[in-house]
Amino acid sequence: MTTTTTATTLRSVGTAHTRVEGRDKVTGAARYAGEIPFADLAHGWLVTSTVARGRITAVDTEPVLALPGVLAVLHHGNAPRLDTEYTGLLGTPDRTTALFQHDRVPHLGWPVALVVAETSEQAREAAEALVVHYEQQPHDVDFDRAGEDAYALDGHMPGVAEKGDLTAELAASAAVVDEEYTTPEEHHSMMEPHAATAHWDGGRLEIVDSNQGTMWVAHELALLFSLDPASVHVRSEHVGGGFGSKGVRAHQVAAALAATTLQRPVRVVLTRRQMFSLAGYRSPTRQRVRLGADAAGRLRALEHSCLSLTSTVHEFVEPGAAPARVMYDADAHHTANRVVRLDVPTPTWMRAPGEAPGSFALESALDELAERLGLDPIELRVRNEPEAGPVSGLPFASRHLIACFEEGARRFGWADRDPRPGLRREGRWLLGTGTAAASFPAGSAPSTAAVTAEADGTFTVRVNAADIGTGARTALTLVAADALQVTPERVRVLIGDSDFGQAWIAGGSMGTRSWSWAVTAAAGELRERLALGTAIPPEGLTVRSDTTEAVGALSQKERHSFGAQFAEVAVDVTTGEVRVRRMLGIFSAGRIINPLTARNQLVGGMIWGLSMALHEEAARDRATGGVVGADLAGYHVATHADIPQVEADWIEDVDPDDPIGIRGVGEIGIVGAAAAVANAVWHATGVRHRALPIRPDRVIQAGEPRA
Repeated sequence: MTTTTTATTLRSVGTAHTRVEGRDKVTGAARYAGEIPFADLAHGWLVTSTVARGRITAVDTEPVLALPGVLAVLHHGNAPRLDTEYTGLLGTPDRTTALFQHDRVPHLGWPVALVVAETSEQAREAAEALVVHYEQQPHDVDFDRAGEDAYALDGHMPGVAEKGDLTAELAASAAVVDEEYTTPEEHHSMMEPHAATAHWDGGRLEIVDSNQGTMWVAHELALLFSLDPASVHVRSEHVGGGFGSKGVRAHQVAAALAATTLQRPVRVVLTRRQMFSLAGYRSPTRQRVRLGADAAGRLRALEHSCLSLTSTVHEFVEPGAAPARVMYDADAHHTANRVVRLDVPTPTWMRAPGEAPGSFALESALDELAERLGLDPIELRVRNEPEAGPVSGLPFASRHLIACFEEGARRFGWADRDPRPGLRREGRWLLGTGTAAASFPAGSAPSTAAVTAEADGTFTVRVNAADIGTGARTALTLVAADALQVTPERVRVLIGDSDFGQAWIAGGSMGTRSWSWAVTAAAGELRERLALGTAIPPEGLTVRSDTTEAVGALSQKERHSFGAQFAEVAVDVTTGEVRVRRMLGIFSAGRIINPLTARNQLVGGMIWGLSMALHEEAARDRATGGVVGADLAGYHVATHADIPQVEADWIEDVDPDDPIGIRGVGEIGIVGAAAAVANAVWHATGVRHRALPIRPDRVIQAGEPRA
């Protein structure tokens, strides 16, 4: 058997392909976690606390157990015990997942019970009828007034990084910016709610879930329930959006607890309102940026400090100071990420964690510095292009930020821009344009994959990837086809099964890069064996790969994707309305696998950046401790009517030392987009908006244009 179809080398990577599962999704054949049928399925409904801090004194279960169809009520008094003293794949676990282990209530919406019934309707009715008594205690959710108890916290990077004398360099600077920028609490708001079904099969805990990494969820559940890792099996074939939220959450644990208690399948689906307290969110931030530059625009001082909040049960930091550690150098360079503990749910990763809010502050401050120096914003960035990582000192594997700005400026018509604000009018509209830089790390993690040559001439790829809507399944099909030198039609990719072995999660823009590396290695070896004449048995010929050694051997360099964001806005200062008329993003993101889905990801990120700039804001009620309007009616996101012409493209970006050359594009698109919009609003009105979102009331309050 030969694996080639023509004498010419086949190339699928780099050509546009529609999603291989696209037809199944639009026809309803693709089944999501809450839709898969099970025999004898019971339904669980979480009951959450109505107080923001206190203790449970009693749970009135008897009246609820007497209701039709009710099978059980689990709470801290009767639930199986869980082990919470462990370190998981991503560090210490959020204690929110240790359901019903004590009587303490650390925030509003904390899970206090699970009602299980024969039908979802019966479970909901019974859950709403369950009376829980509390000893209520004073709570504090006021982030605006917090800060005295803040402390630096290491996350996936050190909490503090400092070099140079900041005070001296600021004093010696010809121009200084010293401002505070704020971003609000933001929520993932994916289309598909969190859902999981648990059941025991032959002594093995089976979970059908919607998540961003089945191995991650299986490993955490095994530790929580003190099980052998091999006795937990998690499947997650289709995921309707994740954005960082779909990791280990209360619903999987609740389903497993109930299935263990009842010894039958149990499904738990979070409501949209419950997702606002149990699925994580992006913390609000308060960021201080101080920049000092000489008369030529060279930075002498850079300070970026970011304050975010975390819960009282788990430490999570939003590393808003991260972009400054990559983007710009200075003689004095100080960055810090700090947190304050409040009586709120635990925040989590959300698309471009750190970079999304951090880039708003940093890139807005750069725009202000350019104004004070009388420099073009792009020219200021050109003059501060670093030769190595400002904090790490490592060389950049590739850094084409200026090339992105040059191409973007040419296509956007930047050269025709009058830098003076508040001058362009079109009827009642003031017009302005803005720009900002973007960056996001291009990491990789060890992963495994298996590729099988089937007897019928097709190939099956098994890799524990997660396609959360990004098109990863299609991308891996193209990667495997090229590595095998066959057409994509001969390749079938199976994903989302913890039995497939260790692989990185869909997160950090590292998934497709890490999985592709493993698939390429296995497929390449299989192709070599077939070329040597190895026979294919009836069960197929399989080659497995593990990239642990290869990833570890990768040269130590700063590896990032970069981009230049451009936006044009129209502002009506009488009504406060801000309309984005067009956006352009030019990116350098390595080898693009599928231009169709890559552009989809970049444009989607830019749209989210627009939504972040103008719409998204979760307001927390100080009296109750909860989010006001915790649903898609109260939490505003950009809709079709808000979205203008959005164009995303990329330039060639090759890292000769990188054997795979692929970088994720799921997050770079949102980075810098909000700053570009905010900078454009300043150019239109002459007023700086340092607090997101730029709501109509804030525009009205700012008043008429200022030259």
